[in-house]
Amino acid sequence: MGNNGTTRKRKRGSADGENSAAASVGPSPGPSHAPAEGAAPQPITEEEYDIQHHKQITARRNFDKVVFGQWQIKTWYFSPYPLTESEAEDQVAAPSSHGPHSGSRIPGVSRSTIRSHGRTSDLLAGGLGRTNVTGERSMLWVCDRCFKYMADGISWEIHVKKCTLKHPPGRKVYQRGAHIIWEVDGAKEKLYCQNLSLFGKLFIDIKTLFFDCDNFLFYILTDADSQRDHVLGFFSKEKVSFDDYNLACIVVLPPYQKKGYGMLMIEFSYELSRRAGRVGTPERPLSDLGLRSYLTYWVSTLIRFFRRLLSVLPLDAAKMITRGGVPDLAEAHTMSPAVEAEDGPQSRMKRRKSTKGWDGEELASARAADPYDDHDPVFTSLRTVETTPNTDGSATAHVVVRCTLKDIARATNLRIEDAAFALNECGLLIRRQKTDGSRGADDTITVSREMVETVARERNVKRMCMSLAHVLL
Repeated sequence: MGNNGTTRKRKRGSADGENSAAASVGPSPGPSHAPAEGAAPQPITEEEYDIQHHKQITARRNFDKVVFGQWQIKTWYFSPYPLTESEAEDQVAAPSSHGPHSGSRIPGVSRSTIRSHGRTSDLLAGGLGRTNVTGERSMLWVCDRCFKYMADGISWEIHVKKCTLKHPPGRKVYQRGAHIIWEVDGAKEKLYCQNLSLFGKLFIDIKTLFFDCDNFLFYILTDADSQRDHVLGFFSKEKVSFDDYNLACIVVLPPYQKKGYGMLMIEFSYELSRRAGRVGTPERPLSDLGLRSYLTYWVSTLIRFFRRLLSVLPLDAAKMITRGGVPDLAEAHTMSPAVEAEDGPQSRMKRRKSTKGWDGEELASARAADPYDDHDPVFTSLRTVETTPNTDGSATAHVVVRCTLKDIARATNLRIEDAAFALNECGLLIRRQKTDGSRGADDTITVSREMVETVARERNVKRMCMSLAHVLL
């Protein structure tokens, strides 16, 4: 059905603009008014020229709805599906009959012929030939198994009866009951990945498509029934990223949104970075929706880390600092309010039956799902426990944490810039400056348990969607 491309973020704006709203929308191409008569035209940069082309090409959706399995989904954005043979013949027979974007010539987009798809501009121009968003041509038909696309329902019905693909053509890298993440190599499964990218572009704005999928891996989330696996969403990443980007684009199909699947894929992308010994981050620029999703992930990751850091006594009781000769209280330690809020009052009564997971199994305790290890040196080097005697003979234990922004980023496997942005957004970036007044990653961060729990309530921080025990790597 044509040589399609792989979905990838557009490089609009500086990649160094750390997570700002401005970075997610890219720079403005500048004023559009014509130069004064007789004045030389102002030169524009290659980036501005690319942005103008992108806006012109994607100014309108080329399909109104897409039939995908049992779903009929309204599209959100333009996707450069190439013209079929019959559509190409219609375009050639009736050039420029329905406005400036019809026919074989499209203003501002240079290409040779309507059937020429050798360059990205040709592919975009071919897809742009579909200008109708009402009537019969407004519908796209896509197989929900192999993502092959068709222009009419009859061809689609014939195809879906013959398509035998039961799951994405890759290997399992995560499985928790019926929910599986498949790793598909773009170099080995080119047509599948190209068609998948074209379908995903219907629901992604600031992206463009390239023909070559060889340098990308696709991670596809599915939900299984007794017959086959149904695709819920996917994300892609470069095999080799010199900027350590762990995600190029992410899509949760509209029928399955707001169910935690996007967060599961984001968490898995960071687990891939952690296992590779790298500090990952999503590719820039981020869309508005992408920024909100990643801010939720960063804040939740930091809150879970601070809860563990502030709530669990160190294993080596000798490191505890005592005051007034009071013996250490390691053996008398009871569950902290933060942990009790997640795990329930285990020390007081028999634990109630835990809630069911997506796959129906009993969920383990929140602590078992936590990626942090109490034996990790970060938990013994960044905190001490001070005990203060009370007048009635008892004692009160206080966890004292002294860590820098660099320490926090290293412990949570987040970039320093991402961690600082998230802490600032939720009001936890309270730093003690150096004596010379300078600020940086080595400043001491001051955080209390009360501050952490306040943010957790305000942000509705939940436990991880991903279970580390079910990663198959």
